[in-house]
Amino acid sequence: MIAKSIDKMLLKKQTGFLIPADRVAQVQANNPLTHAFLVLTKVRYSKIPVLDAESHIIGLLTMPMITDAMIGLEELSFDPIAEMTVADVMQTKFDTIQTDADMDLTLHLLVDNPFLPVVDSDNVFQGILTRREMMKAFNYVAHNIEQEYEVVAKSTTEAEVEQDR
Repeated sequence: MIAKSIDKMLLKKQTGFLIPADRVAQVQANNPLTHAFLVLTKVRYSKIPVLDAESHIIGLLTMPMITDAMIGLEELSFDPIAEMTVADVMQTKFDTIQTDADMDLTLHLLVDNPFLPVVDSDNVFQGILTRREMMKAFNYVAHNIEQEYEVVAKSTTEAEVEQDR
């Protein structure tokens, strides 16, 4: 469990955590794979959300997922992806968090994910929370905690008290 003082300070930076859905590159599951290839090439993101027609997040897409479909036995070709859609290659198992997720869960999931899609209770995509933004918030805590809280080390033995002096 995160210390209440740290959780409180992180929550001060909460408004900067979420990159809203309208600012995140995304594709629809029924988009042609060639379109998704162009989107990923232009935005230079490593991974983007895949949405359905009602803005529910249903997958994630990476450039390697597309290029795997383009690789033949002896050459690379755009022909295979000309007839495919995003739904044919997207990742369907992935972590998401609710808009009201607690900090413990969020931090745990960010260890293995560069970003987390944020959804509301109806699984409608709200945006992403990036590891980068969370690290900026922790940087704020690391530099300001002693200005807001009195931090005192707990000593359990006389030797530790002497060593601290």
